[in-house]
Amino acid sequence: MRMAAVKRMSVYGLFMLVAVTLFYSCSAPLADVKVAKKKTVALIVRMKHGDYWRTVKLGAEMAAKEYERNLNFYAPDYEEDSRRQMELVQQAIADGSETIVMAPSDEQVLREAIKLTRERAIPLFVLDTVGKDSAVNSYIGTDNYDMGMKAFEKMVYLIEKKGQIALLGTDRVKANAKRREQGVLDLLPRETQVELIANEHVPLDKKQIGEWTRELIRKHPQLKGVIALDASTAIGVAEEMENSGLRDKVKIKIVAIDSPSEVLAYLQEGIISATIIQKPLSMGYLGVKYAVEASNGGAVPSLVDTGTKVIDRENMFWSENQKLLFPFVK
Repeated sequence: MRMAAVKRMSVYGLFMLVAVTLFYSCSAPLADVKVAKKKTVALIVRMKHGDYWRTVKLGAEMAAKEYERNLNFYAPDYEEDSRRQMELVQQAIADGSETIVMAPSDEQVLREAIKLTRERAIPLFVLDTVGKDSAVNSYIGTDNYDMGMKAFEKMVYLIEKKGQIALLGTDRVKANAKRREQGVLDLLPRETQVELIANEHVPLDKKQIGEWTRELIRKHPQLKGVIALDASTAIGVAEEMENSGLRDKVKIKIVAIDSPSEVLAYLQEGIISATIIQKPLSMGYLGVKYAVEASNGGAVPSLVDTGTKVIDRENMFWSENQKLLFPFVK
């Protein structure tokens, strides 16, 4: 009996000795191991909603995953809320962002963001806007001047180099739309048989855009085309053409900008003849890619043109264009 008890105690003691040894051998080094914390890139865009900004975010997420960075996303509810966007820049800085990638709402927001990031030596990458301030590490986005020229060239082709056209944009026109407008106006003198009979900015209101469309056609029954400087304007004109029956009475070509679902639906129906699309997926991806490279001490380009493409009914279903138009579809 005593021998059995001694054996049990010996086995128990040996077990405890092994357990304690394993505990300290396994746990002691863990106290010295420091897990590397991922650095964070902040992405700040103009608003939370809309296919365009969702696609920018998707591109940024792809790059963040590839380059092993955390991505914090910030955006106001409304594109016009520049004050809120500036607050989000301050929040991103307070959150400890390594770099900031942003699409500023306006030039004032950009100036303030440059000031704040410069004071704290935080690299700043700007999307969807072109500027000249050397404090910005890189401007990544669309050449909107070239976009305007492409819209005009497509319109000239559609109306067979002859006829009256109109240029329309909302009165919320930003610097990007102004550059598109200038691209159209600078090419106009080359086409001596193309007449610009209206160049107007209207409020961002479908009813008013519709009224403008009806009045324009009434005054100019020979009108052949409308170039819309933004997607909202193009949708407003297309809706009026469809709902009022003008589509069956007059043959007007509409050239749009960007590719929200409404524009693509009207393009497929033939109400919109063509649209000039941007590449927001590339914009978001390259913004984060270059932000990471800069934080690692690498050289980055000061200006990156992400490109545009002319889409019409003939090429919208090409596989390469489907990837641009529907980036969320696998």
